[in-house]
Amino acid sequence: MAKNLKITRVRGDVGRPERQRATMRALGLRKINQSVVLPDNKSNRGMVRAVRHMVEVEEVD
Repeated sequence: MAKNLKITRVRGDVGRPERQRATMRALGLRKINQSVVLPDNKSNRGMVRAVRHMVEVEEVD
């Protein structure tokens, strides 16, 4: 398992449920094409899974 995940927002959240919008904010993603690097753990994986249709994920060391 990688140590970190690079998460990039590729879609906007217009028309999405408030729960998905809140998840994107919790991940630290506010703008399209913005990327964050977060630790690879169960909580971050769960958040990514909830919004997997709006993000791209890469495993980085």
